[in-house]
Amino acid sequence: MSATQAEGSIHDVAGKAEEATGAMTGDTATEMRGKARQVAGQAQTAVGEAVETVRGMTTDQPLIALGVAAGVGFLLGMLIARR
Repeated sequence: MSATQAEGSIHDVAGKAEEATGAMTGDTATEMRGKARQVAGQAQTAVGEAVETVRGMTTDQPLIALGVAAGVGFLLGMLIARR
C-alpha cells in the first residue's frame, strides 16, 4: 500500500467518524463534512491504486508502456494542432 492509498484510507475512516458524530449530535454540517471527507478519501485511495497499477505495468512491460505513452502523446498533439 502506497502512502497515497494509506492517507486516503485514513481520510475515509475519519470521514465516517465525523459523519457519525454529526448524525448523533444532529449537526448536519458536520455530517456533510464527514461525507465529503469520505468521498475525498475514497478518491485518493483510487488514485493511489491507479498509480501503483501504472508503476507495476511500466516496470513489468516497459516497451508496452512506452508505446502507450507515445500513442497518447501523438493523440494529444493532434488535438492541440487542430485548434
